[in-house]
Amino acid sequence: MEFVHYSVMLEETVDLLNVHENGIYVDATLGGGGHSEEILRRLSGTGHLYGIDRDMDAIHAASERLRSFPNFTAIHGNFHDFDQLLGEQGCDAVDGIVIDLGVSSHQLDEANRGFSYHTDAPLDMRMDTSEPVSAETIVNSYSKEELTRILRDYGEEKWAVRIAEMIIEHREKAPLRTTGDLVACVDAAIPRAVRNKDPGHSARRTFQALRIAVNNELDPLRDTLTRMVRYLKPGGRLAVLSFHSLEDRIVKQLMRSLANPCICPPKAPICVCGRTPQVRLLGNQKPTNEEILENSRSHSAMLRGCERLDTVWTL
Repeated sequence: MEFVHYSVMLEETVDLLNVHENGIYVDATLGGGGHSEEILRRLSGTGHLYGIDRDMDAIHAASERLRSFPNFTAIHGNFHDFDQLLGEQGCDAVDGIVIDLGVSSHQLDEANRGFSYHTDAPLDMRMDTSEPVSAETIVNSYSKEELTRILRDYGEEKWAVRIAEMIIEHREKAPLRTTGDLVACVDAAIPRAVRNKDPGHSARRTFQALRIAVNNELDPLRDTLTRMVRYLKPGGRLAVLSFHSLEDRIVKQLMRSLANPCICPPKAPICVCGRTPQVRLLGNQKPTNEEILENSRSHSAMLRGCERLDTVWTL
């Protein structure tokens, strides 16, 4: 299947990076290479772009798409390990980093990846298929308490306990193997009257929660973003696209804390904690109505950015 991915808020995201033609940039979630291609168009021969992705399908597709750019390097790995991966390339500081935290259209549309609740497929959900833990592993081996926590914390699912109970009940008879098995558990747990009032698919929160758990998307995010800011040169920029409230909350809170790190009491006459701002906030943007009409999956996107200040790191 051809790797297709629509780069949400493409121009807005790359504009936010304020690309310098001789700069060094990182697309930390390479995907289909849309953001990377636009960055490369704005670089001269001395600029360079590193593209990181844990999905080998993305690495292959983007490498083919960007083969005409000699100043592009694709790296297979998790963006949580970006500093180690870049260090292995001899790169210790960059002018900008972009992260698209969404699932790619390719991953959603290719049935056998198991990300979609619309098609019956193997219960996988791994972005890096070499990783040992899949969604099937989780639903068939985790305890009721662990499943409930995942559904509640990562999916904000009100029916988390009941869905976990249905999963346990199902697997006592036969293991859950497909996305259809999981959807059946959700349907059995949530009353039909409640499901009929839901404007979206009743399993969407469960699938989101398991995908986040399988790929460990949230727990390392705050630390990773902090390290990314430190990796920027003064004046360098970080642009982050998030697609649900859990991600966006982490991004927003982290950037705000770096912009205003003071921990002195609010009524203190002067700051004595010694913590100085590390970044300047660049605001946030949502996709236009035109983009949402063209690509409905962009409707929940939020773009946030910050610029590293030329200050001593104090956090």
